[in-house]
Amino acid sequence: MLFVRRRERLEKNLRRLSSAIFVLVLCTTAAFAPPLLAQKTAKSSRKVIVFGKPDYPEVLKRAQVGGVCHLKATVQPNGSVSSVEILGGNPILAESAVAAVKGWKYAPAPNETNEDVFVTFNPK
Repeated sequence: MLFVRRRERLEKNLRRLSSAIFVLVLCTTAAFAPPLLAQKTAKSSRKVIVFGKPDYPEVLKRAQVGGVCHLKATVQPNGSVSSVEILGGNPILAESAVAAVKGWKYAPAPNETNEDVFVTFNPK
């Protein structure tokens, strides 16, 4: 009878342990899944030939307002930027970033391309 109770306790503890291990594995997998499933952006083969820095409003710089603006630039075959779309970032700084990117010149290519652009505003 004593051996039966010990065996039952051992089996119960093993079930608890296996459940705990399963939860641990599940949580670990969930922690690493988002970076693994994130979409990769293709590296652009077009290089920026003429690069202008955006105007950083002095008021915002003194107030330590900074950040990164994510833009999508449509580049013509001759390298000029025809349009810029704001995808994310600080909306206060986005207009300065758009104005700067519209003045950029890319290397010529056989066709129109869409380029992901990240403009960083660092108040330091």
